[in-house]
This record gives sequence, C-alpha cells and structure tokens, in this order.
Amino acid sequence: MGIMSRLGRVFGQGAPDQKSIRLTDPEAFPLFGVIASAAGQSVTAASAMRVPAVRRAVSLIAESVATLPFKVYDRDTREAVRDHPAYPLAHDWANDWTSAEALREALTADALLTGNGYAQVVRNAEGKPLELHRMDPGAVCIDHDDYGEPSYRIRLKDGSEAFLAHGDVLHIQAIGGVSPITLAREAIGLALAAEHHLAGFFKNGARPSGVILHPNKLEAETMKKLAASWFQSHGGEQAGSTAILDEGMTFKEIAVKLADAEFSEVRREQVREIARAFNVPPALLYELSRGTWSNFEQSHSDFLTGTLRPWVARWQAAYARVLLTPEERARLYVEATPDDMLSVEFAARATAFSQYVAMRALTPNEVRAALNRPPLPGGDVLQNPFTTSATAPATEDAPNV
Repeated sequence: MGIMSRLGRVFGQGAPDQKSIRLTDPEAFPLFGVIASAAGQSVTAASAMRVPAVRRAVSLIAESVATLPFKVYDRDTREAVRDHPAYPLAHDWANDWTSAEALREALTADALLTGNGYAQVVRNAEGKPLELHRMDPGAVCIDHDDYGEPSYRIRLKDGSEAFLAHGDVLHIQAIGGVSPITLAREAIGLALAAEHHLAGFFKNGARPSGVILHPNKLEAETMKKLAASWFQSHGGEQAGSTAILDEGMTFKEIAVKLADAEFSEVRREQVREIARAFNVPPALLYELSRGTWSNFEQSHSDFLTGTLRPWVARWQAAYARVLLTPEERARLYVEATPDDMLSVEFAARATAFSQYVAMRALTPNEVRAALNRPPLPGGDVLQNPFTTSATAPATEDAPNV
C-alpha cells in the first residue's frame, strides 16, 4: 500500500469496507516515522537516542569509523596515491566546511538511526569528484530498475525533485537497509518504559514503604487532604523525614516486592539486548556486571573484528564505487588502516608475523603488505632472519690477522 493510499484511509477516503483511522490511532504512527512498542512507548530515532545505551552504541560505532584514516592505495606498490582526486575526499576534507571524519560520522549515524546514509558527489566538467555533501535520509527515495540498478530521487527544499544516478550518491546502508532501532524497537521501548517508570518513582518520592490506617471511615475529601498533607510533608526533599500521626492513626509497613528488587536487573538486561541489536559487546556499553579485566580487553578485539570491520568494508566499497572509475578500480583501492585500534593486540600480531617469517611462510615484504606498508629492496626472499648471518663468509685466501 502506497503512502497516498494509507493517507486516504486516515481521512476516510479508502474503500467502503475499509475502516478509517484517526491521526491519533496507533495505526497512523508509522506514517510519520513513529513506531509504537508493546511497552506503550513510541520508538523513533530521536526517542531512542534518549536511551543512554543506544546513544553509546551509535556514537561508539560512528565515531570509531570516523577516526580511521581512509586512503587511496596503488595495488602494485602498496603506496598511497596522494595526487588522486579521491584521496583528499576520503582522507582530509569532504568539502570546504565538512571534514572527511565528520562526514563519515554523520552518515554512519544516519545508517544506524534510519537504515541509510547518503552523500551527493559533486563533480567538475570532466567528471572528477570535487566534494561530498550529506543529504537528509528522509528526503531520499531509492528506485530500482528491472536489473536492480538503483537510482535516487531527492526531495528538495522548494518541493521539487531531483534525480541522481547510483554513481553520484555515496550510500552507506545498514543490514537490509533497516535500522537496528526499527528491528529492536521492543527492547528499546522497554528501556524507555523502565526509565519513565523510574523517573516517576523518584518524582513521587512520597511513596511510603507502608500504609496509614485510620480507626474511622473517612470521607473522600478528607482522604484527599490527608494524602496531600502526607506528600507535602514527606515527598521530594522531605522524603525520609519523621512522620507524626494523630487521631489514632497507625503505620503498617509493606514488604518490598520481588519485582521491585529485580527492577535493576531488568534494566541491565535491556542494555544487553540493545548491545545485541547493535552488535556491540555489552562491556563497551559499560554494562560491567559480569566484566573482568580479561574479557573487557577481549571485548575491544571483538568490537574491531565483529562490529567495526563490516562498517569499514561498507565505507571502502562506497568510496571506491563513487570516487574511482571501473578502470581505476583495477589498479587502485580505498582502505582504512586501523593501526591505532590494533595497539591492544600489537604484541600478539608482531609475534605471529615473526613466526611466519621465521618458518619461511611469509617474506618480509608480504608482512609489510599486511601492515599496509610499501615493499623494501631485498624483502622478497624467504629466509629465516634469526638463523641467517647478515655478513658474508670469509674466503680461504683471506689472510690471518
């Protein structure tokens, strides 16, 4: 059903046998990007970001991708090609007012929050890329032809539309083009409901740990006055103050319910659910109830390989698709170098490479290629540097000194 057909139902212009809905009905919420959860909370990109775990997951992924240096390399020499027009766009500045890091952060956040992130490629008369401009995901629609080739329809501020080919739009997409917020709206909605419940609990801080019993039956107005007096004397900043009861009233303590005692565990579990939705180790969302030094260190490695690597691969492919021609892709490639993030396991990687060279499984230049370094003269020889002497052997005719 198209958007116009659904709007027609909202205003009662559908088929006679169809029931019209009002703008306030839950069925109308998806028309405006509002997704209601079973917990009764409306989950949108804005409301989801009010959940600290969601904000932490989005910022962790987006900022990590942004800070990685992306460069254009030559496939043969493994050296950076700094004079190519794509190099400054991927490494330095996307345009005069947006750095390459800021654009990657914005588009990755767009993909996490809405499912898609877009940037228009501005080219000169020769077709070479000059700038990258972020586009609002809500103003972009994707159309596919019979062969699956995408094109992009953009709604401009004046109400008109513009059309861009797939080669003129840098497109970063979440899995299936669906935001984790949409797929995990129930988990996020429950987290919002828990926050709302806890906020209301502390707002009404006069909630007693028991009930007041009066020997006589009170009228409704008297009970309201008594309740108002109690909240005024023992609510908010007065919570915990000494209560003085008269007229034969007594206080009966109420035991804490098991559900109240486990409320904090429910909140912790929602953090874990949100971590699963964004494919982020829970320890990196600061859910450390089961954290130790060893598994916290391992979480950083899991984040790099399981969470960050797919996003980096998407960016590398997107850069290459719009900034390099098909002919250039045969000899050039775009790659990020996560050396800084690998520092926690640098010793292990160095030991492994050393063993590969010692067993003559890799040459020094192959190790340098894995580290994204250019080759060195004489580095293509398979030899064990720990057993091979670097000095030439003495000849038989050499005089004895």
